[in-house]
Amino acid sequence: MMIVGIVAVCVVLAVLAFLVPRFSRHPERGTQRTLGLGSRAGSKAPGLLGRLFSKPFRSSSKAVGRSGSAGRRARGHMPF
Repeated sequence: MMIVGIVAVCVVLAVLAFLVPRFSRHPERGTQRTLGLGSRAGSKAPGLLGRLFSKPFRSSSKAVGRSGSAGRRARGHMPF
């Protein structure tokens, strides 16, 4: 279920970044901040479990950043 949610957020951010690049940064940063909180909370577990629990949040944060930047980059390549 979390995977579907992250994919939906990435799609929404990519579309938002393509349509209105300036207004896409605030939702992107908010999403990354929320995922960072999850990553930090997961890393509190001892040893290997800490890395395992925080990894999904780190990779999701990277995906959110990539989708936002890809939308802005695609907008920059438009001829108009």
